[in-house]
Amino acid sequence: MVMNSGPVARPDNMAKKNGAAGPRGNIRGQNLVVPGEDLGDSEDFEAGHGVIAISGRLKAVKQGRLREKGGSISVDPTHTRYIPRPGDLVIGYIEGCTNNLWFIELGAPFNAILPMSLGPGKVDFGGTRSVMDIGDAVLCRIQEVEETHSSVVTMKGMGLRKIRSGVVEEIDPHLLGRLIGKGGESLRRLKAEADCRIVVADNGRMWIDGELDGILDVRNKLSVISDRKNGGEN
Repeated sequence: MVMNSGPVARPDNMAKKNGAAGPRGNIRGQNLVVPGEDLGDSEDFEAGHGVIAISGRLKAVKQGRLREKGGSISVDPTHTRYIPRPGDLVIGYIEGCTNNLWFIELGAPFNAILPMSLGPGKVDFGGTRSVMDIGDAVLCRIQEVEETHSSVVTMKGMGLRKIRSGVVEEIDPHLLGRLIGKGGESLRRLKAEADCRIVVADNGRMWIDGELDGILDVRNKLSVISDRKNGGEN
């Protein structure tokens, strides 16, 4: 297992965990962040849109790209493409919570909500944050979608869970068919070659769990698929 606690990792974040921390380091390097990611000391910058200060540290509460302006750090959300549909399997990030529900970021125009009654196991009123906190990744399913495309998700079902290990990667939702292949053949071959557990969600996110070499192998193959989308550039 690659990760056993804290926000789920991605391979592009592994290298910088031991490097310079803080907003300036992220802006100079790979500046795509996910909810819950540490952005540095709150004394150095003010928290702008998509950022909060917790215990003297800045934390991202949106997925997107870091932007520094006038001593303030903000997160500009990435372009959203996924439109929720009932029954979809999705991977989301906890963006906030109240006494009885969580707000889940799915890469959709609107956040989903996860009521306490549909959460993982029995949760006491007011205890949501002790079970799943900002930045945690979750595997859940769309239960219902409103006319505005806002949705309700559930974690009641086989295999639905908080993601505690491995990494989450992303691919454009319209490329999922190419990744999975006819009858799932391409996905089965990818799992066997990398010796990894791979769960592909309908919102274009993948949970990859295994040894680091296998995870990086999967990531490289995802890059090849994305490059083909762009006409084989690079």
